Amino acid sequence: MGHLEVKQLKSPKDKALYIHHLIRDLEALDIMLKNDLIEKEPIRIGAEQEFCVTSNHYFPNNNNLQVLDAINDDHFTTEIGRYNLEINSDPLLLKGHCFSELQNQLKALLDKAEEGARSQNSKVVLTGILPTLRLKHIGENYMTNMPRYHVLNNALKASRRECFSIHIKGVDELNLIHDNVMLEACNTSFQTHLQIHPDEFVEKYNWAQAIAGPVLSICTNSPIIFGRELWAETRIALFTQSIDTRANSFIHKEKQSRVSFGADWEKGTVTDIFRDHISRFRSLLASDEHDDSLEKLENGEIPKLRALQLHNGTVYKWNRVCYGVGGGKPHLRIECRYIPSGPTLTDEIANMVFWVGLMLGQPETYRDIDKKMDFKDIKNNFFKAARNGMETQFIWNNKLISAQELILDELLPIARKGLEKAKISSDDIEKYLSIIERRAVSNNGSQWMVANYRNLQKNKTNFEALQNITAYMHKHQLEDKTVDQWDLFDPDENLKIDVSRIVKHNMNTKMLLVDQNDSLELVSHIMQWKNIHHLPVINKKKELTGLLTWTDLIKLGDKELHLRVKDVMTKDLITISQEEPLEEAKRLMKFHNINCLPVVRNKELLGILTSSDF
Repeated sequence: MGHLEVKQLKSPKDKALYIHHLIRDLEALDIMLKNDLIEKEPIRIGAEQEFCVTSNHYFPNNNNLQVLDAINDDHFTTEIGRYNLEINSDPLLLKGHCFSELQNQLKALLDKAEEGARSQNSKVVLTGILPTLRLKHIGENYMTNMPRYHVLNNALKASRRECFSIHIKGVDELNLIHDNVMLEACNTSFQTHLQIHPDEFVEKYNWAQAIAGPVLSICTNSPIIFGRELWAETRIALFTQSIDTRANSFIHKEKQSRVSFGADWEKGTVTDIFRDHISRFRSLLASDEHDDSLEKLENGEIPKLRALQLHNGTVYKWNRVCYGVGGGKPHLRIECRYIPSGPTLTDEIANMVFWVGLMLGQPETYRDIDKKMDFKDIKNNFFKAARNGMETQFIWNNKLISAQELILDELLPIARKGLEKAKISSDDIEKYLSIIERRAVSNNGSQWMVANYRNLQKNKTNFEALQNITAYMHKHQLEDKTVDQWDLFDPDENLKIDVSRIVKHNMNTKMLLVDQNDSLELVSHIMQWKNIHHLPVINKKKELTGLLTWTDLIKLGDKELHLRVKDVMTKDLITISQEEPLEEAKRLMKFHNINCLPVVRNKELLGILTSSDF
C-alpha cells in the first residue's frame, strides 16, 4: 500500500483500463528478464520497522499523524491504525558491518520517533501485538484518516459482502464478528528485504518457503491479544482472517486467502508468480498514476510497473515477491513478512541476520527443494510454528525433529556459512547468531511474555498485568540486553508507570452468571459452594437485568427457594463504565452504601467491581 492516491475499482471502464496496464506490466517484466536488464549485483538489504504509538499509560493512542508531523522525517510513514507508524530503512549493501549499520540507523530513527512521540504526550513501543489493545481500538474511528485506508477497507468489505469472522483457539479462545479491516492494525511486523539474483529467483523463493517455519519458531513474540493467550505468533492467524475476502469456504472462487503461505512450490520465472497472483486474486484498487510500461521500455526507460505493484500490495503472502527500481535500475527481492516487531531492536536484527544467512547459505543438498520436500509438510511447519513457537516438532527431510535441534544442529551452521560467504564481518555474525543460539535454549519473546503474564495474574488483574508487560518492554526495547536474557520481573521494583487507575484496572471479569429464570434454590447453593456474595443476572439476550446478593437470600430465608431468580433479585441497579476513574467507583459505592458495582457497556455486562477488589 505504498501508493497514496488510490481508488476503488468499480466501473467496467476503470477495470478494463487497469487490467490493460497490468497485462502490459507483466509483458514488460518478461522482456526485462529476457534482455538481462534486472540488476544482479551488488546485493542489498533493507527493512520496514513497524511500531506502536501509545499514551503515557501504555494504551494505544490515536495521534499517529500528529506524531508523524513532529518527527518530520521522510523515513517514516503511516499505517492503517492511528496507533501505528512505520520506518523504511535506507537500502544497504550486503557486506561487512551492514547489519550493525542497519541497527544504528534504526536506533537513531527510533530515538527520533520517541522524541517526536514525547512532544505529543506519547511513547513508542516495539511489539508484534500491543498487549494493551482492547476491542474499542479496532473500530473505524481508530483508522488513520487518509483516503487510501478507507478505500482499501471499503474494497475488501465489498468483495466479502459480510462481516469478518475471527476464530483463534489457543490456551484461551477468541471468537469475534467484526465489520471492518481494522484487526489488521493489531499486527506490527519487522519486514525484512533481501535482493535476489533474477536467474535464481524461484529457487530462492522456494527455499525461503522451506525455512519459514523454523525461522518463525525462534522469533515468535505475539501470544496475547485482548487479554487472551492464543498462538505463540497470533499475528499469523489474526492477519489471515482479518482481511479474508472469502465469505464462505464452500462457495468462494478464491481458494486461498489474500494473506496466505501459498498453495504449492513455485515454478517458472518470477513473472509466473505474479501471473498466479493475478489469476487467483481479483484487483481491488486502481490509481491514476499508471504508465505504459512497454512504451517506456521502447524509449529506453525503466518502468516502475505501477499497476503490478498496486495489485501486489493487496496480496499479502508471508514471503512476498517484490519488484523495485533504485538508482534507475530494476531489481527483485523477497520480503519476509512474518517476523514480528520487537521485543528489542537487537532481537529484530538477530532475526534478520538468521534469515538472510539461511537464504545465502542454502547448501547444495537443499537445491531443488521442491523435489526433496513435500510442500504440505513445509506449509504445516509454518502454521505449527505460529501456534507452538519453540515447542514445535517439524517434519524436515521427511523426519520429525524438534525446533531446538533443527535450529542448533543444522540451520545455525548453514546461516553462519552463508554470512561468511557474503563476507559479513565476523563481529556481526557472532553478535547476532549467538542471540539466536541463546534464545533456542532459554526463551523467545512469546515464552517470556506468557511466563510473565501468568506470574503477574497471581496478584494483578489481566488489564494491569498487560500494562506492566508493555511498560517493561518499552523500558528495555533499545538496550543491548535481549529477550533471551529477560526473566520474570517485579513491576514494583523497576517500572515507573504513570497510572491513572480506571475501573477496568480493578474489575473482575471471571464471573459466574445466572439467568433470570434460573431456579433460586440452585443459585443459592451455587453461591454457597463458590463462596460468592454477588451474582449478576442476565436475560436470553445476555443483557444485565439484575443482581442477586447474599443479603437478598438472607432476607428471604429458606421458605421460598422454589421461586425464580428474577422474583427476588435487585433490579434497580447502580452501574458504571469500565472507563470511569476508580475514585468515581469508590464514591458511588460509598454514596449508595453498596458493595458491588456491575461494569457495563450499554446493557452488556463486562465485569463487576466489589469492595474486596479495592
